[in-house]
Amino acid sequence: MERDASASRGRTAVSVLLLAASGVLGALAFPKPGWAALAWVWLVPSLYSGATRRPRPALLDGWIAGTVFYVVLLRWLDYTFLHYSAIPWPVTWLPIALLAAYCGLYTGLVAAGVAWLRRGLGAGWALALAPCLWIAGEWVRGHLMGGFPWGLLGYSQSAQLAVIQIAELGGVYAVSLLIVAINAALTALLALGPARAWPGVAAATVLLVASCGFGARTLAAEPDATAGSASVPVAVIQPSIEQTIKWDPTRHAQILDIYEALTREAARSKPAVVLWPETATTIFLRGDPALLERLTRLSAAIGVPILVGSLDRRDDPGGQFLNSAFLLSGQGITGKYDKIHLVPFGEYVPLAGLLGFVKSWAEFISEFGVGEVETVFPLPGAPFGTVICYEVIFPELFRGFVVRGASFMANITNDAWFGETSGPWQHLGTLPLRAVEHRVAIARAANTGVSAFVAPTGRIEPMLPLLERGVLARRIPLRTRSTLYTRLGDWLVYLSAALGVAAAGVAHYRRSPAPC
Repeated sequence: MERDASASRGRTAVSVLLLAASGVLGALAFPKPGWAALAWVWLVPSLYSGATRRPRPALLDGWIAGTVFYVVLLRWLDYTFLHYSAIPWPVTWLPIALLAAYCGLYTGLVAAGVAWLRRGLGAGWALALAPCLWIAGEWVRGHLMGGFPWGLLGYSQSAQLAVIQIAELGGVYAVSLLIVAINAALTALLALGPARAWPGVAAATVLLVASCGFGARTLAAEPDATAGSASVPVAVIQPSIEQTIKWDPTRHAQILDIYEALTREAARSKPAVVLWPETATTIFLRGDPALLERLTRLSAAIGVPILVGSLDRRDDPGGQFLNSAFLLSGQGITGKYDKIHLVPFGEYVPLAGLLGFVKSWAEFISEFGVGEVETVFPLPGAPFGTVICYEVIFPELFRGFVVRGASFMANITNDAWFGETSGPWQHLGTLPLRAVEHRVAIARAANTGVSAFVAPTGRIEPMLPLLERGVLARRIPLRTRSTLYTRLGDWLVYLSAALGVAAAGVAHYRRSPAPC
């Protein structure tokens, strides 16, 4: 009996280590280091647990793998807490662990869902439904309590252009579904053996070949850039202003001189617009007549409109702060966009009545108001939309600008909060999926990097790396067609959720009354 108990504990320890290791490997598929191939196998231990164990232990196994995955993926947050909060190290890892534990729960629920479906449908069908469960979970995580869709599995393939082209059909969720389908097929080989697993393996192989074939054909047919009337010249500036001096009032004049010099340099390429980063001016642009006059004169002098990230304030008695983007010309302000999707615990505190005390912990926690309209700026012949920083990770918000008529998109951001960690690179890695989803070019202006242009195929080039001051200029193509994803949005998620609910109904009807 003692030997049996010892062997059981040994098997449990090995299982936990294997699940934890799989979580580490999954996180390493994302930038950086961006070992994308690991995404295609890291879920196998969690899905294997679902295919062979009862729902409760499967839930725990998946939660372990998912939590480790997010701790490693979000490790860059430690830099932010360490440098810009009052939380001492190693306590800085506590909020990261709590967030990871929450996000990891979705991996656990998928494993538990597979285990529950297995009892009514069999392991083969349960694993076949795992991709549907996964992308439904990603969608819920991106919406529940304001949403946190960071690290959607499809983003791991942002540099694999042939793979991500299917995003024009079903968004980033189509890429996630494909990855989980391969993980499930490999799991079936282990759990069921080749003789029983071959139908699922064959289906997943056909799906992979068809997806990559579609991607290769699309890349061959749709070049990254065009010329003439179907394109527009755009310039972005990257001032590389350190976060420690960006908000120092005594440095405002010096910082504005840097912006002006870079803007005049950018104007030499004769762009249609020059993009500045998020909160380029850290004072209220509309409330500072001298600043507004200076930028208006600058735009008039170079003959080019400027998109300026700045703070703003509502005109109502409450006077809430806004994170905004202003389009300026020689005539003054011609358009304004107020950020709609705010960063939790950065630009607002969720459940402020309960958690408001956290504002005293970190200098980066603010209370901003929420914008209401997806503004499309009126650039002659090339109207464009702008998402600010974190907003780019929300597919449905980005889609709103395109549906309203944006012919290209801008992303302005300030990732100086994250230093030289993997955070800015993971953030950049979401843009290729947004570009492919709508076949829209994206110009990105970042304070300290990474600034870049993203083609409608998802190719990122050129770029300015982290902490490098400079200018990028490029003629980018205008959007010429509406994709399936532009027209129908998250139809794939809704279909997957419907299949999952239908399968759950059948499983409930057919499964045995064995205890959980």
